[in-house]
Amino acid sequence: MFKFITGKPLWANILFGLGLIVLILFLFLQSLNFLTKHDQSLSIPSVTGKSFEEAKKFLEAQGFEVVVQDSVYNDTAAALSVLRQFPDAEEKVKVNRTVYLTINRAVPPVIEMPNLEGLSFRSAEIALRQYGLKLGDTSYRPDFAKNSVLEQQSKGQRIKPGTKIPMGTLISLVLGSGLGSDEFAVPDLVGMSYSEARILLASIGLNPGVAVPDANVRDTLNAYIYRQSPERFAPDKRINRIRQGQSVDLWLGIQKPVRAIDSTTQEPAQP
Repeated sequence: MFKFITGKPLWANILFGLGLIVLILFLFLQSLNFLTKHDQSLSIPSVTGKSFEEAKKFLEAQGFEVVVQDSVYNDTAAALSVLRQFPDAEEKVKVNRTVYLTINRAVPPVIEMPNLEGLSFRSAEIALRQYGLKLGDTSYRPDFAKNSVLEQQSKGQRIKPGTKIPMGTLISLVLGSGLGSDEFAVPDLVGMSYSEARILLASIGLNPGVAVPDANVRDTLNAYIYRQSPERFAPDKRINRIRQGQSVDLWLGIQKPVRAIDSTTQEPAQP
């Protein structure tokens, strides 16, 4: 071997070395094309909407690797179905390319109920979407705050802010309809318990306003009303008038008040 090399002129050895380098480089490049399958590509099929198991089998049968990239919750899609894929459908990729899938959760995540009461109907709608909740029925109740949320409900019961509920839960809203057009006499609530007064006010379309309990009151619902605003009678003994949707403020004590007989309310004596 050495004799073959030393027996040739220097320029011949240089040419031989250059040729050998070119040959090695050519063989290396050709092997790269073979190893990376440069000329072999496939079109990514669409698997969005398929179940994860179906999509995985389908992609692997065509030479793709499958990896779950993320899982999110969508209440309009089937559980464990494919919501998104990367690369997108119809893209040209090499054989053995990894396809990343985002799948739908089988169980909705649990979230905290937001506080919608006091918001406008439009703001409440936006908040429900942001929290992944659904708008259920809407109903109206007389209240001066027209189209504002008076109460948030789930399954017919009022639901407190912070309550743990599944994402996608239906939330019904009670909205204010504004003040009624007809006036009627202010009800006389003095002497009633707070719970009785609330029932009466709700039945005639009025709202309990501020409740002011005395310092010794421990059970507000069973406390007695000894003062209200507006009162039933004006200073000139005429009956005050009120409209549906207005509020009545109440003062509460533990003793049931003894009412003085008002001569203006007595029935006339029988002859």
